[in-house]
Amino acid sequence: MSLNITTDKKYIISSIILFVFIVILVKLFMLQIVEQSYKMSASNNVLRYIPQYPARGLIYDRNGELIVCNQAAYDLMVIKNEVKAFDTTEFASILGITKEQIKASFLQIKRVKGYSPYKPSVFLKQISAQTYAVLQEKMYKFPGFDVHPRTLRTYPFNMAGHLLGYVGEVDEDIIAKSPYYQLGDYIGINGLEKSYEKELRGKKGINIYMVDVHNRIKGSYEEGRYDTAAVVGKDLVCTIDAKLQLYGEKLMTNKIGSIVAIEPKTGEVLAMISSPSYDPELLVGRDRTTNYKALQSDTLKPIFNRSLMAPYPPGSTFKIVNGLIGLQEGVVFPTTHYGCAGGYPIGRGVGCHIHQSPLSFLQAIQMSCNTYFCYVFRSIIDKPLYGSVENGFSVWKKHVESFGFGGRLGIDLPNEQRGSVPSVNFYDRYFRKGGWSSLTIISLSIGQGELGSTPLQIANLSSIIANRGYYYSPHVIKEIKGTTGIDPKYNIKHTTTIDSTWFTNVVEGMDMAVNGGSGGTALNAALPNIRICGKTGTAQNPHGEDHSVFIAFAPKDDPKIAIAVYIENAGFGGTWASPIASLMIEKYLTDSISRPDLEKYILNAILLDRHARKK
Repeated sequence: MSLNITTDKKYIISSIILFVFIVILVKLFMLQIVEQSYKMSASNNVLRYIPQYPARGLIYDRNGELIVCNQAAYDLMVIKNEVKAFDTTEFASILGITKEQIKASFLQIKRVKGYSPYKPSVFLKQISAQTYAVLQEKMYKFPGFDVHPRTLRTYPFNMAGHLLGYVGEVDEDIIAKSPYYQLGDYIGINGLEKSYEKELRGKKGINIYMVDVHNRIKGSYEEGRYDTAAVVGKDLVCTIDAKLQLYGEKLMTNKIGSIVAIEPKTGEVLAMISSPSYDPELLVGRDRTTNYKALQSDTLKPIFNRSLMAPYPPGSTFKIVNGLIGLQEGVVFPTTHYGCAGGYPIGRGVGCHIHQSPLSFLQAIQMSCNTYFCYVFRSIIDKPLYGSVENGFSVWKKHVESFGFGGRLGIDLPNEQRGSVPSVNFYDRYFRKGGWSSLTIISLSIGQGELGSTPLQIANLSSIIANRGYYYSPHVIKEIKGTTGIDPKYNIKHTTTIDSTWFTNVVEGMDMAVNGGSGGTALNAALPNIRICGKTGTAQNPHGEDHSVFIAFAPKDDPKIAIAVYIENAGFGGTWASPIASLMIEKYLTDSISRPDLEKYILNAILLDRHARKK
């Protein structure tokens, strides 16, 4: 019996030893034969990973014109431990730098986080293709140096710097947020380059090389089995019309302000001009940092995107909104007449220009009567049905916000500002609860006071009128090539709280302002073969001369373009903003200009001196 027990124990122990031995063999087989990635991980100390940078996607305008493309550039790399004595004078001459800069570069690379004398470091960024061609022939004279290809942006039209944005090198904060990026990588910093970074950047590839104990490349690892190819970025089709954008920037030379043009039926932005602007080529290459600092210190703020960020008062263009709210709330009708004797006579009063009196609703829009819309505004706020000024104001505010004011419209560009529409709480804090009335805030009736709007929001208002009550969120990308489409939110129709039937009256009033003969405030915007509907605005400016404002759309019965023009410190809307809008409309719809004298008048106008006087 004891003999059998002893035999069984031997079998059990032998089986356990055999099982463990088989497990070890299987594991060794997996590690050494099947799972080569473990072998690669163990070999990391003798491998060098060289990133392969893809070309960024191209950007086209709505008509297929290439507006952003790539040019070849090269980063000069150095492995400090492989550098031998070389002719610094010749080296500096080839690169177009000084010998002092060569010394400074060697010192700088030692300060970079993760520096190793056995690994490549960036010695000089973004040398041109011409410089590379000369250098390549003489690389044998400069051991330890190598060149990695990159691409830089270039702009065939040199336009739309604010909209397109620019590309810059990543910093440690960006790297911490996204492991995709490493020191030396580039990323979209602003504009479309930032909004569509993931689509434009593509995907980096990797080449893996075997290196010896001195970190010298000895060949491709595993014959390139683990290399990955770079994937080129996706191309974008922009909604911008390059010809219209260029023409708008030309018209805005020596002027401060913005033009935004939108296709009403789609929300596609046709042009977005912020002036003064800048040549986007200034923010490309090694001089980008120097040029950016110069632009940033310019007192005219050329890098400030006024189209999306400037909080202008809407001025008299806002009378349209108050008029529509009054029609919707039943406190005014197209046949309602009010007299005007040079201003609104109640309280401190609101002045008005001289025109015929009394006026109907349509005539009040045509002649931009302040008095008329003061009556309309107070009738909305003080409507007995609401019981209090606070309730009446809340109803008014809800209507206003349905036009996109006081919030972001959601354009596919960074840094869009909300603008401002005051609230009951704001006035309660400012005046005290119960300490304000419709007369206290009467300036809202003519688009002044606490209202703030961006040119994009005002252009969107023009789109809403053109569409008779709805809009699509403005956007600047029409197509991302190789994908199913743009963000679905840009296909959502946003409807205002105003019944569409009331918009006909406003459209007729805007038609009269341009084409109605005597009394119209925008007669110089009229075209013989295109029916333009428009509304002037003179936005009061406490810091200097008033801003010239104009909104319009055309053609009247089948609108294809809606536009807003702001010219800072330029006075009446009919003086500068309306002719600029009219020229833009004609250029877009006919690709020609029938009024060369008017065009010359605008092109020769220098309005910067008004800004200087303000300062």
